[in-house]
Amino acid sequence: MTRQPRDNHLRRRIAVEAAKLMSEQGIRDHGIAKRKAAEHLGVSSRNDLPSNTEIQQALMEHQRIFKSDSQPQILQSLRETAREAMKFLEEFQPRLVGPVLHGTASEHSAVGLHVFAEIPEKVMHFLMEQRIPYEEKQRRYRFSRDEEQHLPVVSFIAGETVVELTVFSLQGLRQPPLSRVDGSPMARAGYDEVVELIEESRNLQDMLAALAEKPRLPGY
Repeated sequence: MTRQPRDNHLRRRIAVEAAKLMSEQGIRDHGIAKRKAAEHLGVSSRNDLPSNTEIQQALMEHQRIFKSDSQPQILQSLRETAREAMKFLEEFQPRLVGPVLHGTASEHSAVGLHVFAEIPEKVMHFLMEQRIPYEEKQRRYRFSRDEEQHLPVVSFIAGETVVELTVFSLQGLRQPPLSRVDGSPMARAGYDEVVELIEESRNLQDMLAALAEKPRLPGY
C-alpha cells in the first residue's frame, strides 16, 4: 500500500515522456513509445509501465499545453487531406481512423483510412490506373481475443502527406478491428462526418479569432 503513490507518480512520468516522444519524434506505436520512455527514465519493471489509455491522455495534454498554437492548424490540414482522399476513393467506402480522427495528429502523422473491396487487388489496380505510385505492406489487426488478421496496407503521397489505406473485405464494414489504445472497436468516420468535423473546427477557429480581435474597454 505504501508504494502506491510512488508507483502512480512513476507511471505518470513514463506516460508524459512517451507522449512527448510521440508528439515530437513521430513515434506512432504506444508500446514502442512507452518502452523508449521507460528506458530513458531508467525503469526496467513492466509493472510500472502505463497503459496505452494513460499515454493517449498524456498526449492530448502535451499537445494542449505545448502545441496549442500549431496543432489545430496541422490537424485541420490533415482532415482536409483526408476529405479529398475519401472523395477520390469513394467507390471503396473509405472511413477515417486514428489520430486524424481523434484529434491527436501531429505534423508526423499519416492520414489513416479503412477501405473495403471484394479483393485487395482492386484497390491497387485503381491506384495504378490513376498512375499513383504506392507502397504495400501488411499490418496485424485484432478483432477479438482469439481472432487476428494480417491485412494489406497501401500507402501513397498526397501533396506532402502520407495516406495509408488498410484494405478490408466488404464484410469488414460491419466489424471494425479493436483499438490498440483501449481494446474497444476502432472508431471510424465516413465522408460526411469528416466534412462536419472540418466545419466545426473552422467555425471554432473563426470564433476564437473574432474574440481575439474584439476591442477591449479601457481598464479591462
